[in-house]
Amino acid sequence: MTDSSLRLPAEWEPQAAVLIAWPHADTDWAERLDEVESTYVALAAAVTRFQPLIIVVADATLHAHVEAKLQAIGADLTRIRFVELPYDDTWLRDSGPITLRDGNRFQLTDFHFTGWGGKFGAEQDDALIAGLVDAGVFGSASHQRIDWALEGGGIESDGEGTILTTWRCLTQRHPEQSRADMSSILRDSLHAKRVLWLDYGYLEGDDTDAHIDTLARFAPGERIVYQACNDAGDAHHDELQRMGEELAALRTSDGKPYTLYPLPWAKPIVDEGRRLAASYANYLIVNGAVLVPAYGDAMDNEAARIIGQAHPGREVVQVPCRPLIWQNGSLHCITMQLPAGLIG
Repeated sequence: MTDSSLRLPAEWEPQAAVLIAWPHADTDWAERLDEVESTYVALAAAVTRFQPLIIVVADATLHAHVEAKLQAIGADLTRIRFVELPYDDTWLRDSGPITLRDGNRFQLTDFHFTGWGGKFGAEQDDALIAGLVDAGVFGSASHQRIDWALEGGGIESDGEGTILTTWRCLTQRHPEQSRADMSSILRDSLHAKRVLWLDYGYLEGDDTDAHIDTLARFAPGERIVYQACNDAGDAHHDELQRMGEELAALRTSDGKPYTLYPLPWAKPIVDEGRRLAASYANYLIVNGAVLVPAYGDAMDNEAARIIGQAHPGREVVQVPCRPLIWQNGSLHCITMQLPAGLIG
């Protein structure tokens, strides 16, 4: 039975902090560590303009290294808290807590993190939430472990009981379960009223099996921002066209169509023969601003403009994210927002 008093807040609701884990030489970033650290430094500087930032670091040596880097660029260190914990990788959208709230009561929902269906080792990442709880980061919030594979990047919440997700991802995680089975689990575990599914949409170079946060995002005022492709010669064109049609057919809980904001398509970015997933939909909302990925493409500014339109009243800040897509993710994937009141 769903506890209707708890709910999954929308990302645009007030936040206490953003949570990240810093890349280091024992993560998959080792080969291009300097490049990716430049993105993390820019991200930390951007977040701390608006709110606190919690940085997970592997040890005291990395802590000192990161603090020195951030001090050198003038980041507001008074807004940064470091927590030393082991981790396999830095995709905290997927290994971090999905936080439900009822007023000042919080539940850290801790789904089984399997390394995106067993593609990568994930034992330390799967224990990350428990480690943060033990470190006292979350005050009196309860910790609810759920032995079912789900990543935070695989779901979108409008804060009012609607969850948006993709069939391609969740059927890969749970091939033995029907859509009805999974809808029921999502409603119960996330205390939601309904689940909306997309059957179409994918990006080459994305190893999450089509996480929703690379494709379509809820925005306030019953809007949906989504990654479109207007290049008829691109391999993504037909699939993303069909996804756009699916989004146009969705209805709000009041039976109205959503207002859609299609995002422009970046030119193909290829690295050592491999197409990378440069999605503009993978942006992060913080207090008073929206942080938007930039890839060094001619469409960067137009994407930022459209995302700003969908999130009126927020400053739009571009963050250079080309180094991130080398490892198949972007800005939203490396962050997890924490709702206001949660931090102990």
